[in-house]
Amino acid sequence: MQFSVSVGILCSQAASMVPSTNVPTKTKSSALCFEETKQELRNVQQACIVALKQWSVGEEQMNNGLFFIESNIAAATDEKQISPIGFDIIFPAMIEYAKNLDLNIPLGAMNLEALVHQGELELKRGNGSNSEGRRTYLAYVSEGLGKSQDWEMFLRLSTRLYVRLLMVDSLERLGIDRHFKEEIKSVLDETYRYWLQGKEEVFLDTATCAMAFRMLRVNGYDVSSDPFTRFSQQDHFSSTLGGYLMDIGVVLELFRASEIIIHPNESVLEKQNLLTRHILGRELSNGSIHTDRLNKYIVQEVDNALKFPYHANLERLSNRRAIEHYNKNNTRILKTSCCSLNICNEDFLKLAVEDFNSCQSIHREELSHLARWVTENRLDKLKFARQKLAYCYFSAAATLFPPELSDARISWAKNGVLTTVVDDFFDVGGSEEELVNLIQLVEKWDVNVSTDCCSKKVEIIFSALHSTICEIGDKALTWQGRSMTSDIIDIWLNLLKSAMKEAKWLRDKSVPTMDEYMKNGYISFALGPIVLPTLYFLGPKLSKEVVRAPEIRHLFELRALVGVFSMIYKALRGSLMKGN
Repeated sequence: MQFSVSVGILCSQAASMVPSTNVPTKTKSSALCFEETKQELRNVQQACIVALKQWSVGEEQMNNGLFFIESNIAAATDEKQISPIGFDIIFPAMIEYAKNLDLNIPLGAMNLEALVHQGELELKRGNGSNSEGRRTYLAYVSEGLGKSQDWEMFLRLSTRLYVRLLMVDSLERLGIDRHFKEEIKSVLDETYRYWLQGKEEVFLDTATCAMAFRMLRVNGYDVSSDPFTRFSQQDHFSSTLGGYLMDIGVVLELFRASEIIIHPNESVLEKQNLLTRHILGRELSNGSIHTDRLNKYIVQEVDNALKFPYHANLERLSNRRAIEHYNKNNTRILKTSCCSLNICNEDFLKLAVEDFNSCQSIHREELSHLARWVTENRLDKLKFARQKLAYCYFSAAATLFPPELSDARISWAKNGVLTTVVDDFFDVGGSEEELVNLIQLVEKWDVNVSTDCCSKKVEIIFSALHSTICEIGDKALTWQGRSMTSDIIDIWLNLLKSAMKEAKWLRDKSVPTMDEYMKNGYISFALGPIVLPTLYFLGPKLSKEVVRAPEIRHLFELRALVGVFSMIYKALRGSLMKGN
């Protein structure tokens, strides 16, 4: 086993160190692309000059291999070249192994001495350390040290699952994952099965474990954060291979995983977030993160991750950043180069660009339709009301971007515009008589607007509410198979009555208790008419029992309270900045 793998390592490491300008297309492809390397490894092993010498066959092929090494040996000592992990230790050892077979490796004494010196320096770097990370690293390069007892650990360091997860992550980041639902489900189901079984394919490699956790959680799989206990402290993190080598890619994966907190008291993830944020910030600020031809956007990735937390990220903006920074040559350098054609795929990028532009074209048409809707409903005539159409539509399109969710976006945007108008009407635009009149009209619903409205402002607002609610209700009938109009009316009535209560507090100059304010505030924050009707257009059929379930109500209340607290925080911050 040791001989077989060593032969493959010798060939693949030699190829990995060759400058891209000197590598023929076929050689470069097999060196840099994991899927090809995995399939061709046996052939590479059989074709390797060491194997051929051992078997006393293939004189011509041996000569070709020797010429290849002689032509490119300068890359082995070129500090500007990107080195596989442990190259300085493994490659010289493999050269010695070849010389023991009486192979005349055309290196020259100076080149060999330089290689051996580099290996010695690499080994001295960790002298005195007995950490788990150091021991893992030595096991990882054990063929260069002759430690056959560590080969079992080496063989467990697989990249197969990592590559499959990276492919899914790439599709999701580019915003084209909806085109590959079945393939993605297959990968995630397999990963979840491995996770539950505690397989080393998931847990032995830090980056794989972190990525598996993050992707399983965000896709609705139930996974515990317990495995991250060993990564949440500096000394424990340093005991991993990624921590020992201070692999920024690994740190970044741990940071992304630490953001997916969904249960109370997940202190392990909070600690991990603090640790990895500190490491990334430190490495970014002191310029220790370097770009190269294999990952020229790594600095931007780290900067974006720190600037845009997962919970505060808008999906479509994230997709655009991913498209702009998509690295077609993204390669993970381990012992050999790892680059899957399923990840660094120019066709994926082309599809992502076309898909993004196609969606953007649809969004522009919808925004034009909404602008006409505002004019037709005379909402632009209400001078007291803020004009927030672009804002309301953008907040929908930034997340609900697929073409098939057009009804959801339109519902979200129209109700967003109307809640802004109503909020301003109750705050500054309407008299007490007009506020009461509007509520009564919605309660009665079937009214004569020409006689029952007490003012032009009330007529405009009620007419817009009535036509929009009926339109959304009719569309929801198609999606849900039952009338939803009465439910939408009830949602709006709750908002109007809540706004009326706040208007009364303001008019009477009365100060509610915190409990009173919060109970009313989560409704007056006006998420109800925006979010709840949108649920009807996302696909699943929602029964009355589901729509009115206490759990749904509680989730909505929590989400609305986040908005209320955010609003209070911004108001207090603004007041403090003004010195009040």
